[in-house]
Amino acid sequence: MAGCFVTFEGIDGSGKSTQVALLARELARRGIHHVVTREPGGTPLGRELRALLLDPENAIAPLAEMLLLAADRAQHVEQVIRPALDEGAFVLCDRYVDSSRAYQGAAGVPSEAIEQVNRVATGGLEPDITFVFDIDPGGALPTGGADRFEKRSRDYHAAVREAFLRIAREEPERVVVIRVDGRSPEEIHGIVLRAMARWLE
Repeated sequence: MAGCFVTFEGIDGSGKSTQVALLARELARRGIHHVVTREPGGTPLGRELRALLLDPENAIAPLAEMLLLAADRAQHVEQVIRPALDEGAFVLCDRYVDSSRAYQGAAGVPSEAIEQVNRVATGGLEPDITFVFDIDPGGALPTGGADRFEKRSRDYHAAVREAFLRIAREEPERVVVIRVDGRSPEEIHGIVLRAMARWLE
């Protein structure tokens, strides 16, 4: 079976991590080799960058933030994602380039800069399929112990959400939007499996 690169996107609190875990469990049940990873933080270097990027005490300019995330991504693609795909594994990644398009784009970084830098960082590697879990920011964000991204305004997170939806409209052949309000994790998981049927057959 050929490898498959699956990415999971959405604002914080949209249930991405739960769906990654449910899909990983299903792949294991079917005996399909898979790798679960995330950005930032999918490599030893990435874990250090993640701590720096999420620390609410750090004041990081939007452009610097984008470049740090791209550095994490370059290491991640080189060290984890491409090797796994080359072995025929399914790679389940919690966040990828679309998060930079949405989060740093909403912070004012020009889309041209985001695209150019990430094209270099990834070597042009795009997901086979991307799931965007869509939820109203008002019901998703944590109220306590928030990280540097979660502490940003509701208006910012609304702009991030709209950016994800715009990406989905622009790339409907790759991006599947799943509205999560009022749906159980199991129901959402069923939608994910149906969308992935041609890779799982």
